[in-house]
Amino acid sequence: MNMINFSSRKLSSRIAGASLLVTVLLSAGACTSMNATSGVTSAASNSTLTPERIAQIIASPDRSAADRSNDVRRKPEQMLAFIGVRPGSTALDLSAGGGYTTELLARAVGSTGRVYGQSPPPRPASAPPLPPVAPEGNATPQVTPAPAPAAPRRTSAQALAERAKNPLLANMASVVRVFEDPVPPEINGQIDLVTLMFNYHDLGHMGVDRARMNAAVFAALKPGGLYVIADHSGRPGTGITEAGTLHRIEEAFLQKDVQAAGFKLVEQGHFLRNPADPRDKNTPEPAQPKDEFVLKFVKP
Repeated sequence: MNMINFSSRKLSSRIAGASLLVTVLLSAGACTSMNATSGVTSAASNSTLTPERIAQIIASPDRSAADRSNDVRRKPEQMLAFIGVRPGSTALDLSAGGGYTTELLARAVGSTGRVYGQSPPPRPASAPPLPPVAPEGNATPQVTPAPAPAAPRRTSAQALAERAKNPLLANMASVVRVFEDPVPPEINGQIDLVTLMFNYHDLGHMGVDRARMNAAVFAALKPGGLYVIADHSGRPGTGITEAGTLHRIEEAFLQKDVQAAGFKLVEQGHFLRNPADPRDKNTPEPAQPKDEFVLKFVKP
């Protein structure tokens, strides 16, 4: 009788141990599955746009005819791929102008992201006039731009508000702030990406304190955040002296300007380059596209 009870207790102990082992294994498997799923989700949210998705964005039927015309010289497929914009990101487009880049970024980050288009406040009527500058010219003279309708010039904020009427662009907002302090306080330190397309040179003849602006951008970005700048290339040694006449800036000068704020240069884009451009006029002669560079900086 004692032997039977001992055997029964021994068998029960083995069964309980086996059940416990099965439970532990199942729990471990569940955790592994959850971690694997989380990893996939995280990877998906951190992945850059695929070429197929970029092509879909560019081909969106609700994009304006003016933007499609602008695509010819701006090469948005290569630009979006170079920038490496990610869905769900928070981005700031400095000197947004009419909002061409701002809208592309808004489409790229998707409904879970947010894009802010910055423009400076209008100059007060009492302010002294800026020095006269030559017109920007046509960067691709082989493409004849459509004539602009005669209408009062819209401010950048008005242009962005018009674009934001599209329900697909509800994630886009206008920010009217000076260049030296371009970031709304509520998103300071939370930005993933800042862009400045073809207007850095203008900061020279506009009298903007570029060191303050770049420091503000540095502070606004998360660690690992990107600062992407494109501009018209000037000749070596010209610095930013031809900003108001030829609308150009020396690439090495711009690099030094931005790196002084703490940024590290991580990539150079060559898809807008034209080595044949003499870079001695606003619109090159003979007629051809301007030589343009694209630089990607990171906040360490």
